[in-house]
Amino acid sequence: MKYSSGPQVPTMPKDGPDSVEVRSRAGDARHFSPSAARNCVPIREVLTRVLPKKGTVLEIGSGTGEHVVCFAKALPRLVWLPSDPDGASRASIEAWMAHEGLANVRAPVAIDVREKIWGVEGDAPFDAMISLNMVHIAPWAATLGLLAGGARLLRPDGVLFLYGPFMLGGKHTVATNAAFDLDLKQRDPRWGVRDVDDIVSEAVPHGLELREVVEMPANNLSLVLIKASRHTQLEFVAPRVR
Repeated sequence: MKYSSGPQVPTMPKDGPDSVEVRSRAGDARHFSPSAARNCVPIREVLTRVLPKKGTVLEIGSGTGEHVVCFAKALPRLVWLPSDPDGASRASIEAWMAHEGLANVRAPVAIDVREKIWGVEGDAPFDAMISLNMVHIAPWAATLGLLAGGARLLRPDGVLFLYGPFMLGGKHTVATNAAFDLDLKQRDPRWGVRDVDDIVSEAVPHGLELREVVEMPANNLSLVLIKASRHTQLEFVAPRVR
């Protein structure tokens, strides 16, 4: 493994995590997220490198839909299936799809990752799953459900990609993330910036191995996990800095 470099709520400063913020709206159902506009390209650059060249990608917690259309335009050989439990977000995703006219983005579906059945089992196995800025604004049970879903629905050697603010070794990477973590917990005590070590310890029993941690702008990280092939004995190996 390598280490490399909704609701109307206040946005974080530009040098803070891109995660909980005000959305603006167009004249149609599209929502606009300032953080999505900022982080789309850096995330897309990592996805271009770590995702398979073709196949189907399931996105968990697609939000406004700006990310999925950004990625689908850059990676046209991949079919993208967005999802969000929020009806207004799904309407925004559909509006963005119509606006961009992309043939490789499917209609969004409602998924609650805490449920054992997601309603997309008929489309599995997926070649990749991605979830951006979700695990820290959801109960820990959502992270556990996401990992379990990756184990169930990814093909062997499939990619599970997570993006957002994370702790490393029980410590925040910067003071602004610590302040953000406190703010999240004041909003909802079930929320909070997650520790990469905790995610890894829960991922391993599901056959998911952390292969890479990528340092991103605004003090965020990208985590690249791989579902072990059927014949692989999964062992934890400490990540290296890239």
